[in-house]
Amino acid sequence: MQVLKYLKNKYVITTLVFILWLLFFDKNNMGDQRQRWLEYNKLKDQSKYYEEEIAKAKKDRDEIFTSPRTLEKFAREKYMMKKDGEELFIIMDTTAKEVN
Repeated sequence: MQVLKYLKNKYVITTLVFILWLLFFDKNNMGDQRQRWLEYNKLKDQSKYYEEEIAKAKKDRDEIFTSPRTLEKFAREKYMMKKDGEELFIIMDTTAKEVN
């Protein structure tokens, strides 16, 4: 009985309609907010991954430019370069699975 009295109040009705409108029908409704939150977390994880990759690349760059010996090692391992008169044998691991 007491609840019906409050539900008949025009201010309570207006407030309930406003809350329902914000939750379901507004441009920024709860479903859209949840999707944006999930996308934000995914992008944050990607950002961490790329920051780690940048740190690795900077470390590799610093190692390469410290001496000609490390530069030669890098060129041989990463780009399969060789000196004149050398033979190059590439051994590939066929048991390794590709990681995405």
